[in-house]
Amino acid sequence: MQTQPSLDLDALAAIEQRVLWLAVRIVDYANRERPKGDALKVGGHQASSASMVTLMTALWLADMDACDRVSVKPHASPVLHALEYLLGRLDRSYLTRLRDFGGLQSYPSRTKDPFPVDFSTGSVGLGSAAPLFAGLADRYVNTHFGASTGGRFVSLLGDAELDEGNIWEALVEPLARTLGNVLWIVDLNRQSLDRVIPGIRAAELEAQFRTNGWEVIELKYGRRLRATYAEPGGELLRRRIDEMPNEQYQSLFGASEEVVRRSLLEPLEGRERAALAGLLDDHSGGVGALVRDLGGHDLADVLTALARARETTDRPTVIFAYTIKGYGLEIAGRPMNHSALLTGEQIDAFRAELGLTPATEWDGFAPDSVEGRLLAEARERLDRGERPLPVSVPVPTVLSERDPGPTSTQAAFGRALLELSRLEGLGERLVTVAPDVSVSTSLGGFINKTGVWGPEDEPVYDAMEDSPLKWRVGPGGQHLEMGIAEMNLVLALGQLGLTWDFQRERLFPIGALYDPFVMRALEGIVFSVYQGARFVLCGTPSGISLSREGGAHQSLSTPGIGIETPGLTYCEPAYARELEWLLVDGLRRLQEPDGESLYLRLSTKPLDQAPFTAAAARRGEEALRADVVAGGFRLREAGASDDRVLVATCGAMAPEALAAAELLAEDEGVEATVLCLSSPDRLYHGWRRARTEPVRGAAAVATSHLDALVRSDERGLPVVTVIDGSSHALAWLGSALDTRCVPLGVDAFGQVGSQAEVYAAYGISPEAIATAALVALQP
Repeated sequence: MQTQPSLDLDALAAIEQRVLWLAVRIVDYANRERPKGDALKVGGHQASSASMVTLMTALWLADMDACDRVSVKPHASPVLHALEYLLGRLDRSYLTRLRDFGGLQSYPSRTKDPFPVDFSTGSVGLGSAAPLFAGLADRYVNTHFGASTGGRFVSLLGDAELDEGNIWEALVEPLARTLGNVLWIVDLNRQSLDRVIPGIRAAELEAQFRTNGWEVIELKYGRRLRATYAEPGGELLRRRIDEMPNEQYQSLFGASEEVVRRSLLEPLEGRERAALAGLLDDHSGGVGALVRDLGGHDLADVLTALARARETTDRPTVIFAYTIKGYGLEIAGRPMNHSALLTGEQIDAFRAELGLTPATEWDGFAPDSVEGRLLAEARERLDRGERPLPVSVPVPTVLSERDPGPTSTQAAFGRALLELSRLEGLGERLVTVAPDVSVSTSLGGFINKTGVWGPEDEPVYDAMEDSPLKWRVGPGGQHLEMGIAEMNLVLALGQLGLTWDFQRERLFPIGALYDPFVMRALEGIVFSVYQGARFVLCGTPSGISLSREGGAHQSLSTPGIGIETPGLTYCEPAYARELEWLLVDGLRRLQEPDGESLYLRLSTKPLDQAPFTAAAARRGEEALRADVVAGGFRLREAGASDDRVLVATCGAMAPEALAAAELLAEDEGVEATVLCLSSPDRLYHGWRRARTEPVRGAAAVATSHLDALVRSDERGLPVVTVIDGSSHALAWLGSALDTRCVPLGVDAFGQVGSQAEVYAAYGISPEAIATAALVALQP
């Protein structure tokens, strides 16, 4: 879509001014007039909003259509609110409810704002990169199902966000280089939170984008400034502005005409000084206004750049738009203006300057005005209409009918994934993502069957018959290889997990990475689930059970991350069918309106499956499966004894817990019931809801699964918890069961050695568990 030839720039400029006013006033009202209810500041970003007003007004009113999806930099959210209000898509009552409970969010939020938002932002850099991976997901869905939004994925970001490492990880991703459906617009206002940035890195930044195959468009000087450069002495003015230190240039925005003139002339002498002075003397519009004439605030130039960006369809495009932080306000370009607020007097003056009054300050434009008609045309163009959600994809309840021989949960995961890929209707909607660890996380079978995804078929040069991985790349592949970049992996997972919304096509994204690197990707995981994305994350191998790798590859904190992260259900199965049941249950839950993503913490440690087979025989298959998906099951029943304990464990520690129970029975006459917690997360939150919902005024929840799992005659028995991870992850069981608890786990960085050696060193061996049980039994 090209820029509308009949577009009235004066009307667009009038809307731009109203957007600026409303964005500023939204923040002002929230801070100065609305009752707060506490002593904390409300906050907001008037200056950061102001620098984006021209860009966003042009984009919304004259360029975007319903097919496009856009991410708005967090500190420009009031501009988004103002635009949505003027377009008639946000009720006026919300304009006075910025950062108010149930009102407008501090930063754009897909799940919490009262109007549709495409991308959540707020975690600087992540929301900026997300549209790149959304464009990748769109290309993937289109090659597989012929579905696409048909539009672009636009990111509006501040130049300070380019300091974030995840931006550059995303930029160098090879799969992104051909995404012509991606546009980034950089608000180059050259200021960060604390300072005016010393020096301008624009040329260096632009070069980085070009090196990575992007189309680069620069909006540096406005039309008036460019016209002045063409006059006699104009090259001197250009040289002075270009060579001036950034801090000095920024200081001119609020300076008097005399100071601006002196600063431009100061270093020049002789004929050069006279030539530039003559040029400045002849400029009737004011020298201060001239030096502030930047391309990012020239509506005609912005529209031309947006039209040019639409012409590039074979690679992503970035527009570097030079802007002024605080543009149009008295705080323009001033140091420390990031969170500065206009005073009441300044607000009054600005209102009067725009011809508004306290009675009309929240008004939009009359429908029959030129501005009103322009807004109505944009509203119609941006309307996405009714878009039915995709139907749910059937997922089987079970995959295997019997337990295998000794195997690890990591190996069982690979087999389960391959089995799922054979199911018609579901198999073609699986997509895996990994950061160069496909073989070592057991994705090989799936990849060999489905292939690797790429926009075009790639030639195969190797003839390695002994290779465990057949690397065949083409549009029909179902695996995305992201390189060694965990943040790219989880951002891609998040966007693949939103195709049910953007393209209305259901995918089942499954990412695999080494469990220690879940911590490296944590912010991206939180960002993705906060957006409402649904995916499966497999962290493997985990804990010190990977004993020969040493502390650097032994994850300790990830169970706590799983329990504590909203929107993400953490499970740590010990047995193969336990894993299968959790996985297929998780795939069903991904499709539910209130479903959550699934995090599987797995191990390479082979376990004898006989204890699970025995538990299934005692409990019954269906009942045991229900226990597993609810969070835990009884792995070993205690015999008759006056001395009894509970041992609660999960994952790789199940054999040690069972061995400890045998030691206690044989050597001490103590009987232990062993509880296997398939999902400590579900077990904990189910117990907590049962206790806290009535406290919060909600209806009482039915008895939790933990209450059902521990029998009445076992209440008050001491409990030992053991996990191959930080001991605190299961320590809550003592409080939940109202009894003495000895939590065992790994609370120091691991050592290299055999499993038996490291288990003994960190107190999670069978002997250590048995000793802990005896200690717990002491009066």
